[in-house]
Amino acid sequence: MDKLYWLDQIKLQDRSKVGDKAFHLSRTMQRGYPVMPGFVVSATVLQEFLETLNSSEALVVDLPDSSLHLDVDNWRQLQQVAGRLRQEMTTATVPPQWLKTIFNAASQWETECLIFRPSFVITATSKMSNLSGLLESQICGCNLEAIATALKQIWSQMFRAKSLLYWQRKGVDLRQVNLAVLVQPLRNALASGLLSAHSQGWEIQATWGLGIAIANGEVLPDVYYIQPETGAVLERHMGNKMITYGVDDTLLVAQQSLHTPVLSDLTNLVVYPLEEAKQQQYALQEEYLRQLISLAHQFVRELGANFTLKWTISEETIGRKLYLTHVNTSQSAIPDEQLLIGGLGASPGRVTATAYVLDNSIQKLEQLPKKVVLVASAIASDMLLMLQNCYGIITEQGGLTSHAAILARELGIPAVVNASGATSMIQTGERLLVDGDKGEIYRVNKGTSGVGEVEEMSRQGNEDKGENFSTPQIQNPLPVIATQLLLNLSQPNLIKRVQSLPVDGVGLLRSELMAMTILEGQHPNTWLQERKTQLLERWYEQVIQFASAFAPRPVFYRSLDWRSHELLSFSHTSSFSSQPMLGNRGTFSYLENPAVFEFELEALAAVQKSGYSNIRLLLPFVRTVEEFSFCRQKVEQANLTQVPQFQLWIMAEVPSVLFLLPEYVKAGVAGISIGTNDLTQLLLGVDREQGQLARAFDERHPVVMNMIAQLIKMAKNAGIPCSICGQAPALYPEIIEQLVQWGITSISVEPEAVERTYQAIARAEQRLILKAARQILQ
Repeated sequence: MDKLYWLDQIKLQDRSKVGDKAFHLSRTMQRGYPVMPGFVVSATVLQEFLETLNSSEALVVDLPDSSLHLDVDNWRQLQQVAGRLRQEMTTATVPPQWLKTIFNAASQWETECLIFRPSFVITATSKMSNLSGLLESQICGCNLEAIATALKQIWSQMFRAKSLLYWQRKGVDLRQVNLAVLVQPLRNALASGLLSAHSQGWEIQATWGLGIAIANGEVLPDVYYIQPETGAVLERHMGNKMITYGVDDTLLVAQQSLHTPVLSDLTNLVVYPLEEAKQQQYALQEEYLRQLISLAHQFVRELGANFTLKWTISEETIGRKLYLTHVNTSQSAIPDEQLLIGGLGASPGRVTATAYVLDNSIQKLEQLPKKVVLVASAIASDMLLMLQNCYGIITEQGGLTSHAAILARELGIPAVVNASGATSMIQTGERLLVDGDKGEIYRVNKGTSGVGEVEEMSRQGNEDKGENFSTPQIQNPLPVIATQLLLNLSQPNLIKRVQSLPVDGVGLLRSELMAMTILEGQHPNTWLQERKTQLLERWYEQVIQFASAFAPRPVFYRSLDWRSHELLSFSHTSSFSSQPMLGNRGTFSYLENPAVFEFELEALAAVQKSGYSNIRLLLPFVRTVEEFSFCRQKVEQANLTQVPQFQLWIMAEVPSVLFLLPEYVKAGVAGISIGTNDLTQLLLGVDREQGQLARAFDERHPVVMNMIAQLIKMAKNAGIPCSICGQAPALYPEIIEQLVQWGITSISVEPEAVERTYQAIARAEQRLILKAARQILQ
């Protein structure tokens, strides 16, 4: 078992490992909703467990690779096979280290009771019938023996007779079933229930205590009927609630003055007869009713009109808190769709809009309609500006770290890349649903309503205000962190939406993406020859917006880093190799054509003269100390170093930086920022633009992580700060703990990743503090 997947850190690529239930909960949590915390024991752990079974039974020995083609009409054989399989699993030993890892993670919740929920995904089908009830959750105490039993009970349910019959009837090969286990704390609850929403209205059900009584049909819950548009309570009906479920805790009896509890069939739970006075009261207090209605309104804006939420008001040591424990939008959010094509989910979110296809013919880009899903073979540099007017992006080429994917994440619009055949399978004018979470594209039938229309209206409202995405939701109060958290930005029209985020500045201002709003499809050289003064004024106005908005916090401006193939659509482009992986780029291109770099320095100097001393310069793709020295000389000639706060940094993305860092520091480098995108492709030899190689492009590869660790260590020894601004921390928050342990100075991410990165930093720093304290006490 490599690791656990925490809900606030699960990424798009993890879906097959964590299952649909955990994946949807994680996306909900990462949108800022109050989801009960938890972590996932991935589906690969079950496979490892099955491989360790020591049995003479041929059926069991081959189990991990068996499709179990049984004669399900022979009920006797079915029962015998299911019994043997489950017996082998429940009597086997779970590796102690696995149990210790789960126990240590769960112990931080300081609860005596846990709930293990099955979470699975069928990998070879786009649509399955409702699987609820096929596998049941398990409740256990927070101790090693109970955890082992609960795990095996969950896993073994895959092979009971009812499950085997279901897989066979549905034509599902067991090797296509990825079963993960979501682990969450289970505490006593004031009340629990569910909220069902559809276009005609909302219904809230509520009962005292845990929601198990509703699920088992043992109570008639209170019911509230809500008017969706206004949130008004149209009707409320008191139910028949004679019992309540609670955790086996004697405190509950004293707190609620209930009668003698009765042990439940469910481990660690007890059933309490509810006193008559409480039977005549509504379980859901008014303040929590309003909270639920407010959450439902937010769900409608973001996910559509059809969904079901399970909720609980948990009895915490610090008070009561409303949590969501289950989210279901998959069956109703796409009411009438046809899965058309799949690719890589490059930017999260879902939206329905009309397709606009750019084929190989010459099309006038200025005629691109607004509010469409742009479908293209690839996104050229001169097309990036158009993305601001789009509701979604689909490309046949490109990877998760392409400029189009990065800008889509910054703008907050769904994107799917590496969707092979998209331009031939999709026609302009078709209605599409783009799911950037799953990497799927649906053809939506006319007349369909739901998530798309709601999100379109939401985006329209933002566009009228000059905004293209919603403000990231940050839960307060936030813990204090020592590691600096910075932003990756490029678009000035997003500044107002992000400048109040809990960040320490801009760690990466991508000038090449910022320039798309300025250059109008012309190469900078053309501007310098014909309209330099106008270009200087535009560049200055763009940069000063960032400097003024974040002052006195630093803004790290990265000078232009266009690769050769990205300039092919511009006029006045050199004939240098158009090899997409490298090309004539970074500081090497400044040696060949210093005029553009000198112009950038002139614009930065103008910002400094306006009174802003928070601009820092970040040099991209530096290959040699000689290249850096050339740039430093140009910087000094532009008088940027006359401002004491000015710093000249380099991107650490070419592997040679590791070996030359002491020489770079002697030459005047004030800091380094690790660019994991290019560093990964150069270390692993994998082109980041090739979506079909996405599995091989892994920024968590041991070679890459070892390189990052050494860079941080060498920077620390040299007495200079070390930041990281590539996509790795945002895509894989689990590496943040290692970065903090190694001593990273700052982490820079897109706006949508700020909260989860902040929380991950806080957890990592807290663990370091606790570890140090324990060592002192020993």
